[in-house]
Amino acid sequence: MVTGELRRRADEIWQRILAHPFVAELYAGTLPMDKFKYYLLQDYNYLVNFAKALSLAASRAPSVDLMKTALELAYGTVTGEMANYEALLKEVGLSLRDAAEAEPNRVNVSYMAYLKSTCALEGFYQCMAALLPCFWSYAEIAERHGGRLKENPVHVYKKWASVYLSPEYRGLVERLRAVLDSSGLSAEELWPYFKEASLYELEFWQAAYEGH
Repeated sequence: MVTGELRRRADEIWQRILAHPFVAELYAGTLPMDKFKYYLLQDYNYLVNFAKALSLAASRAPSVDLMKTALELAYGTVTGEMANYEALLKEVGLSLRDAAEAEPNRVNVSYMAYLKSTCALEGFYQCMAALLPCFWSYAEIAERHGGRLKENPVHVYKKWASVYLSPEYRGLVERLRAVLDSSGLSAEELWPYFKEASLYELEFWQAAYEGH
């Protein structure tokens, strides 16, 4: 499987993601709330642009079915996932206006620019290789740390994490992997995009932890 090989190649990066103090503390319930608030504001901004990248990817799709896949993901991001974030913002005393006015940090700006430029200029499968680490790494984080949630005293952290533990989310990840696995492209061809996005995921967590 192409995606299995991509994941194997990126393991050193992903192990750092999985062990990152932000996610470890979030699932354990020890993450300071101000760090989570900062993350929510940054990630809401990121999701807006992630949906734009998916829409750009749809325009590169080699078939109607693949175009539908990208557009369905874009629609799901701007409806279900962002609605969930709106609820989380309210729970921690923030508003949509706060999210809209929050200035994206440098990692966020660079990551968003990378995804949008890749999805505007490269092929469809290269776009998917760049977008997959975001979806997939969150599922692996949940798998690694999900057992900690039983003792997690922070309701909003448990609510946030529950999305990535759901069978629906796992199914989404498998669907995206299947798209790349059936692409006919080699891991070598897709690796630069998967690697770059994986590094951005790691840097995004670090920026959230540091608050800048």
